[in-house]
Amino acid sequence: MEIEFKFCIPSERLKAVEAALKRGTVERTRLQARYFDTADLRLAADGMVLRLRKEGARWVQTVKATGDNALHRLEHNVDLGTAARAGAAPQIDPLRHQGTPVGDRLARLLAEGGGASLVERQSTDIVRLTRDVRVTGPGAAVVEMALDVGKVVAHAGTPEQRESPVCELELELKRGDVQGLVSLARRWSQQHGLWFSTVSKAERGARLLAAQETAEAVKAEPPRFATQHPDGRAVQQAVVAACLAQMLPNASEIAAGSTDEEQVHQLRIGIRRLRTALRELAPLDASSAHFLPADWEPPLVDAFRALGELRDREQVVKLAQPRLREAGGPEFDPLAGDAAGNNTPSPGDVVRAPAFQDVLVSLIGFTALPATDAADVTGDADGKTDDAGGPVDADDARRLLRKRLQRLHRQAVRDGERFESLDTESRHRVRKRLKRLRYLAEFVAPLFDGDGDNGKDAAERYLKALRPAQDALGDFNDEAVAMALYRDAAERDARAWFAVGWFAARHPAGAKACRKALGKIEDAPRFWKKRG
Repeated sequence: MEIEFKFCIPSERLKAVEAALKRGTVERTRLQARYFDTADLRLAADGMVLRLRKEGARWVQTVKATGDNALHRLEHNVDLGTAARAGAAPQIDPLRHQGTPVGDRLARLLAEGGGASLVERQSTDIVRLTRDVRVTGPGAAVVEMALDVGKVVAHAGTPEQRESPVCELELELKRGDVQGLVSLARRWSQQHGLWFSTVSKAERGARLLAAQETAEAVKAEPPRFATQHPDGRAVQQAVVAACLAQMLPNASEIAAGSTDEEQVHQLRIGIRRLRTALRELAPLDASSAHFLPADWEPPLVDAFRALGELRDREQVVKLAQPRLREAGGPEFDPLAGDAAGNNTPSPGDVVRAPAFQDVLVSLIGFTALPATDAADVTGDADGKTDDAGGPVDADDARRLLRKRLQRLHRQAVRDGERFESLDTESRHRVRKRLKRLRYLAEFVAPLFDGDGDNGKDAAERYLKALRPAQDALGDFNDEAVAMALYRDAAERDARAWFAVGWFAARHPAGAKACRKALGKIEDAPRFWKKRG
């Protein structure tokens, strides 16, 4: 199992990164690799890479696969020595990895495909500079830093040949503490404006083969818990890892220049889910705060708002204009001549911001921390930790989660009873609290699967019961945003007043619909409650 960070380097920063790396002893190696897969790309679909790479004069066969989180990779290397004849390359042979976890996974995958043969899909030609860096003090570690500059090639030697440049810095933990790796990664990313990337060289090649510039947006998936009864830190790590699994691929694409609306939307959802996780799960392990930047929340809030400004405005107009046209409103574009929209930073600028990247790197490191020793878990009967601030045990974790869910549930019911009398800002908080309830329920539902009738079906019924209120509040919020947008536009063009009046007339009915939808939550079956 290898643990590494990989960063993309802006072209204008490459010379500075190379100069900084050469302040120590570096080794230069030319790496020429050939990547293999089945005709139906079975390996790529499973997140697996199989390659032959010439490292200097020696050949190495490697298989890699995704691990438990963004830092972990399953990997096995076989040194094949030098080729028998000059220029000759060994034949690929999956059996060389037999008996290893990743090798057995490869064998199962190929067997499921009916023993499909392997074919070369793409190649790389990289110049790598490596240097070992010793991190001293707390979190002592030895980290290998590798600067890769070169290209990925698909359809080599044909009229369809395509290339993609590579300019990356990889930091791999060779031995020692994960925190040493994280501190070094944070320092280099901040000093040189690097951004975390999830796109491997193999994936670059696959995109070249498919003539595809970017990947599809990644949506949220439930967390994966190693056991049915994890302690407080294990719950936190699994949930944060699930949030990052949604955020990192989307952020990686956006940082590289993608402006795909769905990627931006899914990244914003991931940020909101992550903020919910960090806030609502904080009592499960007070010591987790030591592994995060003290000011972790402002960069997430700033990124969420900046990414939302342009998208939300465009989405609101896209939804509002047909309805206003149907109601007899004048043709009018509220974003035309809008100076505020022109000053909005690009999505890539937002994601590449050093403060945002710093939080991502720290959280990735947190998910890779080793499991807490049982002797360190000292939660008491009230779910409180000892003076050392260790994680609560599994029973107290579930007790605390029940309390958090129950508190948010009661707030949602109470908010519904008084929704029509609340001011604008309070109504907005109601929507945010309901989202926190939904996200927390989604996060921890797997932990209650074994509670008799309170299993997966019960959790799904509860989440389904929240949807009418989510939809009503979402529609109400969209109309409130639209009304504010058109009111601002009315200062430039009087035609906007029609929209302001139309949305204002709908406002009371929308508030009433929200009250009724929230009121139905009270009877929703709570999957976390004990039976009997």
